[in-house]
Amino acid sequence: MISSIKDIKKFLSDKSLIKIFILCGKKSFVTSGAENLLKDITLNKKIKLFYKSSELPILDELIKIIKDVRNFEPDLILAIGGGTVMDYAKVANVVDVRPDLDQLIENYSYPFDKKYTRLAVIPTTAGSGAEVTSNAVIYVKGIKHSFESDLLIPDNFFLIPDFLTSAPHKIRASAGFDAIAQALESLVSKKSNDQSVHYASKSLKASINTYIPFLNEPNLSNASEMSIAANLAGKAISISKTTAPHATSYPFTSLFDISHGHAVGLFFEKFFRFNYNNLNKSETTFDLKKRFDLIFDLFNVQNIDDFCTKISLIKKQANLEDDIRKLNIDINKSSENIIKGINLLRLGNNPVKIDGKDIYNIISNVD
Repeated sequence: MISSIKDIKKFLSDKSLIKIFILCGKKSFVTSGAENLLKDITLNKKIKLFYKSSELPILDELIKIIKDVRNFEPDLILAIGGGTVMDYAKVANVVDVRPDLDQLIENYSYPFDKKYTRLAVIPTTAGSGAEVTSNAVIYVKGIKHSFESDLLIPDNFFLIPDFLTSAPHKIRASAGFDAIAQALESLVSKKSNDQSVHYASKSLKASINTYIPFLNEPNLSNASEMSIAANLAGKAISISKTTAPHATSYPFTSLFDISHGHAVGLFFEKFFRFNYNNLNKSETTFDLKKRFDLIFDLFNVQNIDDFCTKISLIKKQANLEDDIRKLNIDINKSSENIIKGINLLRLGNNPVKIDGKDIYNIISNVD
């Protein structure tokens, strides 16, 4: 599953790949080492670079990317970066600019017909698993919207641990927690099946004991483990999709500039405690109690209290602040916009029915 720089060189040496559109983050493209690598590999190629500027994948920038891709007519789109870069590339490769694009996205009604060209991705973070998922995100007027289609799955991906170790601690912490959260949410999602459980379990076996060492002393070994964990978590959620923690995270990112994985972690254990306390209201086709038993076993804990304590400890060790007062977030003042920004598609996957009132109670209950 782990790739080498030789693998990328071999892939890009394909003579049919004459024009390559590279989509990346300006800073990560340099610090990851990708810029230096590609200088040597692409000497005989026609290259168009697009440096994304928004932290979130937003409609206005997506439209610019689509127009640049269509004008350049590449043989390959190569996305190098984190989740935003990969989401942009995935959507730009299947969506055309049209007058009603914003309405189509808002109504989840865009007609996916075909890919524009070949798409390859190289993650520079270990978290989203976007290199293997059939979904992508675009924000319209501050509201997150999800695309879902097998056409969004990249044609090729390369996991290069060398590109991960130079990322700032904050980015590694947020992305890594996202991978852990995705795997955990996948295990309890109503859409989970034996295959997604397999992927999610393997992901957690790789991440639980590797995440903090990867943050404290990143090296090729733990970067490889986290790359694999993120990739497996991506495969898991591509089947099962995510649940309430992810659904609720998006307004905290768009309204308060909390990075995605950090936002997912804000109330993570509270949502899991809500699901556990309402096992008798489970809407799953599987035994939710047994899934929690599996989670407790993976985390080497005995019960929901121990699990929540362990998640809190992991966040503390990762410096992911979850005290909303310290983050200067006023839940009461912003509750209407927060509830409005929740992704209903993801909320529908939660194993226990949960509504706006439940969510308000969870996020406003400050310990």
